[in-house]
Amino acid sequence: MSSPYSGATPVGSPQGQDPYGQGNYAVGPDEAYGEHSGNLGTPSTTEGRPDVEGTSVGQLFGELAKDLSTLMRQEVALAKAEVQAEAKKAGKGAGMMAAAAVAGFLTVLFLSNALWWALENVMDAGLAALIVAALWAIVGAVAFSMGKKKLQQVNPKPERTVDTLSDVPSALKPN
Repeated sequence: MSSPYSGATPVGSPQGQDPYGQGNYAVGPDEAYGEHSGNLGTPSTTEGRPDVEGTSVGQLFGELAKDLSTLMRQEVALAKAEVQAEAKKAGKGAGMMAAAAVAGFLTVLFLSNALWWALENVMDAGLAALIVAALWAIVGAVAFSMGKKKLQQVNPKPERTVDTLSDVPSALKPN
């Protein structure tokens, strides 16, 4: 029962049990994969260089494909992390702009009330509403300028990913 699939458990069956009564699925990694235990690395010489004398071209290409695959996965993960960081900055800037919009709405509301009260009463109530509206206008202006500054700091290009991707062609060239 030594096959690459002998460690698998069919869906719906308890761990280590064969649903057909044929045997036990619980197998160690050495039993399941034999000599291919997942360590395909090339041995190194004492100088630290790869010892490729006994290695076939197919194995070297296999290692190259594995290394390129790992490199691409790491680059995608790096790009994802950078984009998420920039999206957070953009979210904060958008939040400030939303606050500016709310403050602008309240400014219009209070200015409208102030004008109405000023025309109706000509005295204290209208003046109080005008003062409140002026305070909201100041809050709106401050929130807008802060939001604008945050949005200008957003860099949509993942800089570190671009830098490391530019190093890939030189890494593939022979020394």
